[in-house]
Amino acid sequence: MNKLKWISLVLVTTFLMGSSFTVGKLGLAYSSPLLLAAYRFILAGSILAILVRVLRRAHPAAKEGWVKMLMIGVFQTAGVMGCIFLSLRSITASESSILTFTNPLLVVVLGSFLFKARYKLYQWGGVLLGLTGVVITQGTHLKFEVGTLFGILSALLWAASTLLVKKWGTNFDTWVLSAYQMLFGGLLLLAASFLLEHPFFHPNTHSLSILLWLSVMSSIVQFAGWYYLLQNTDPGKTSAYLFLAPFFGVLTGCILLNDPLFPSFIVGGFFILTGIYLVNRNFQPSKAKRKLFITH
Repeated sequence: MNKLKWISLVLVTTFLMGSSFTVGKLGLAYSSPLLLAAYRFILAGSILAILVRVLRRAHPAAKEGWVKMLMIGVFQTAGVMGCIFLSLRSITASESSILTFTNPLLVVVLGSFLFKARYKLYQWGGVLLGLTGVVITQGTHLKFEVGTLFGILSALLWAASTLLVKKWGTNFDTWVLSAYQMLFGGLLLLAASFLLEHPFFHPNTHSLSILLWLSVMSSIVQFAGWYYLLQNTDPGKTSAYLFLAPFFGVLTGCILLNDPLFPSFIVGGFFILTGIYLVNRNFQPSKAKRKLFITH
């Protein structure tokens, strides 16, 4: 893949990831949060499910495979996205995106305790830098809001789902897993909407445009672009650029929602981005050093 195409895809996919917080916040003017999230993923999951059937992608043959996809949907779509949309009721899109995208830092912590995974010293340094950034970002203007708790919970659930996908994901076709975990998660969000809130959705040009953007651009196109990058480039190098997503979340929140840009956002954001970069970065010795190691 040539460099221009790679950079373009990285910018487009991370922009769609980050800006979805702002678009979701705009959508809450027309819909209750869980119902909006449910409609988003039912629509996106249904479109992808039809496509993988038409293209005859490999589906699970045993019941166990479907149960595992359901469990991933519980964490990744229902859990993460439900918490994100609930957080947007009381905190800004900028704050929600910053909190949610600390999930790579939590993958290191949870992976160590739950799966005895071993990480390098610089990755633990990245965790400490990232957590310091969260304290700086939230601490200087902190008001206790329930949305802050939902933002933290979304990061925890995303980290948990990442570990589940790492453990089970190789057993599934990537597109099939994406389609059904979104569909299952969307259906669970729909049930949760009727149980936990007073669901409403006001259909008009704005609300339907927001829903279509979230379903098609921020779900299907974003997913397709990101996985194309992971499959056709070095995954470690590409994943390191995930730190651009919260940047776009803050930027679009400031432009479209007039979210305040506190100085602590800039300082704390720098710590968080550096921490995520260190966690994702796969440092390797140069060719000269590798030669030295081999010959000696």
